[in-house]
Amino acid sequence: MEPKVIYEDNHIIVVVKKPGIPVQADKSCDSDMLTIIKEYLKEKYNKPGNVYLGLVHRLDRMVGGVMVFAKTSKAASRLSEYIREKNVKKRYLAIVNGKLKLDSSKILLKNYLVKNERLNMSKVVEETTKGAKEAILEYNVIKNFTYNNKEYSLVDVDLHTGRHHQIRVQFANIGHPLYGDMKYGQKINKVGQNLGLWSYYLSFFHPTKDEYKEYKCMPDNIKEYGLDKIWEECI
Repeated sequence: MEPKVIYEDNHIIVVVKKPGIPVQADKSCDSDMLTIIKEYLKEKYNKPGNVYLGLVHRLDRMVGGVMVFAKTSKAASRLSEYIREKNVKKRYLAIVNGKLKLDSSKILLKNYLVKNERLNMSKVVEETTKGAKEAILEYNVIKNFTYNNKEYSLVDVDLHTGRHHQIRVQFANIGHPLYGDMKYGQKINKVGQNLGLWSYYLSFFHPTKDEYKEYKCMPDNIKEYGLDKIWEECI
């Protein structure tokens, strides 16, 4: 499997991850992004032995979209620092169940989340709960639409923090779980639907150049990216 490369230089490689592919190897033993890109680099540059590739951020297995990997330890260290300092901007498109009010202004969602490691789920809790972490995002509604006789809304999400399942949990908490989300919207979604979440925008300062880089990929080719047809109704 060859990755879809948006940009590459000596220090970074920006790719599009398809939904369903884990970022790194897990117990499923399925093909993962780290291995796929390492093999691509090894073959492209005819490199012997192991290829260095730094994982600096993640996307959930069922989420597709833009990701950056570091090709050098220097780039990995600086990108990781930028992420810790919240100097990396991530934006997502999400399809949520129900009709949200169309409004050009951004709406803030602020909650505190706790992760249940055993269930691999997070939940909204009170701020004083042990282990609670602040989760902040802003969103604006792009459009309302109908698909298979059900109402949905397409939202643009500006993620301020990167908590476990954050977007999925916070929208479920306001009564609008994401399309296809069987963890947080099992009462309203159907088995077999792909998760309606796509990382379409990523920007950051280049780790070795005095340049601010922006990368964008829209979910506009459902066949190439393995997406549900619902995306054709809203993109």
